[in-house]
Formats: sequence, structure tokens, C-alpha cells
Amino acid sequence: MDLHQASRAEPAPGRKTTTLLRDRDLALPVTTIHGNRPGPRVLLTAGVHGCEYCSIQAAIELASELDGDVVAGRLTIVPLANTSGFTERLPEIVAEDGKNLNRVFPGRADGSRAERLAHLITGLQDDADFYVDMHGGDLHESMHPLVFIPGVAGEQVTSRAREAAQVLDVDVRVLSSATTGAYNSAALRGVPSLLIERGGNGVWSRAEVDAYKRDIRALLAHLQLLAPLAGLPHREQREIRDAVYLTAKDQGCWYPDVTPGAPVSRGETLGTVCDIFGRVIDCYRAEKDGIVLYITVSLAVKAGTPLVAYG
Repeated sequence: MDLHQASRAEPAPGRKTTTLLRDRDLALPVTTIHGNRPGPRVLLTAGVHGCEYCSIQAAIELASELDGDVVAGRLTIVPLANTSGFTERLPEIVAEDGKNLNRVFPGRADGSRAERLAHLITGLQDDADFYVDMHGGDLHESMHPLVFIPGVAGEQVTSRAREAAQVLDVDVRVLSSATTGAYNSAALRGVPSLLIERGGNGVWSRAEVDAYKRDIRALLAHLQLLAPLAGLPHREQREIRDAVYLTAKDQGCWYPDVTPGAPVSRGETLGTVCDIFGRVIDCYRAEKDGIVLYITVSLAVKAGTPLVAYG
């Protein structure tokens, strides 16, 4: 099946379709819901990292629960982008080539498996009016619920993403300065996009999945793909423009002293890395005041890998 023909085909209004978008050995699961009324074209992806289970389960349930009677326009849901990472229980990477799918966008048609997956998803992004990439803490991460918006795109793209982010029930909004990642790649090509983080530690719970679904439904209502929702919680958001992403200087055992969502003060100890004999190798302290966004919870860390993000 040709990607662009598949993404642009318009079945009868009210119809829900499920398919596998194929490119040689790739098969990307896609649910497309065509509403009974005109409206926006919105793309949701989950499972770019195959062990971020809360987002994957939320996308699976939304694809099942929503139908053309309640949708205006077109909703496309990819509930699991990285199927091999999911099946093999591999954090961050695609099993076949060992690459982080979120770091290879917009991808290449003639590239490795991760690059070809990114190329498939890029085609879907380019056929959307708004793009949401659903994430959550990986097997080794504990996360405070938050939303990232693109800071390197055009002003109108960032503005639309910020307005949409404000309907989510999270208290932290991060303005990203990165150019990598699925949502930043889409934003740089003119598609308003954002990335939501909720969940972590290689588990999912009914409460977290339900909270994720409420956020997505609120976002879809804001975009006028769903009817307005009443009684939604409203939380004031703080926008962080200068988040600090702390990485390990050395390999060793990691002992964090902070938790996601907790405030930190300049000079406060964030954690230590010790060798296998318990001797301190590095002690990490906060460079400024802020709130902890996420932490690595695995005992083992390698040089150059994330430890703490705060801002």
C-alpha cells in the first residue's frame, strides 16, 4: 500500500478503518476515523518508544472508543509506532538497528528500519493539520506529567501549539529548543505539534491511562474535532524556557536524591554516581531553582545518558 495514497484516501463519512501501512518489511498499525462533519485532520502517535506503556494503552483505547459519529474531520491514530521495541521490551530504541526512532526524523525512504519508520510517520504528519506525539517515562524513567511545545518553529506554529497545550491537565509546559524529535520535525515543516509525557517506570495504571485520555479528549475538543467538553479540570501552567538536561559524566551506579515534580534550589544535591565499590565518582547539584521534570530510576547509568531534567 502506498503511504501517501493510504493517508489521503477519504472513505465515506462516519467510517472507521484499521490498516497496516506497509513499506517492504515495515507494517505500521493505523486507525483512521472519518467524521460525519467537516473538521480538522489530527494525527496521534504513541509508542515511538516501545516501553512507554501508558501512552500506548491510552492510544489503543481511544482508537477503540471514538467513532465517526462524534468526530468532525479526520482523526488518525498510530497506537504503536515502534513495534519491535515494544515486543522485545527495549527502552528507547528500535530492535533491528539499535536507533532511537525519535532521533531520526524526518527519516529516509532508503534508510535503516528506524529511519524508514520515521519516513512513514512523516508522510502522515504532512497530511495533518495538528500532530500530537504521546509519550511517557520509559522503563528507566520516572516522569512528572508535562507537555513539550516546539520553540524552533514559526511563530504561528508555536502559538497554536501553546494554545492547545493549555487545555491539558498538567502544570508544566516546556518550550523546547531542540530540532530533533517527531513533533519538532513536524513543527519545522509547518505542522503545529506537541509532545505529552505521562506515566513511566515500565508500568501503566488505570488512573494514568484515564488521565491521558481525558487530556487527549480535551485537546481534540479544543481543536474542534470533538464537541466541547464540560467539567474539565483547569490547571495553571508554568512555561519553562531553559530546562536543564543533566547527563552522566561517568559509568556507574546512580542514586537520585530528588523526585519528579519536587522543587529544587540552586546548589541542592540532585544525586550521586558511585562505582561498584560504593565510592562516590560524581555528585550533581542543581545549577538553579526549578522543578524536577523527570529522573532516571535505573541503578546502572552510562556516560552521556540522562540523569535528571529540571527547570
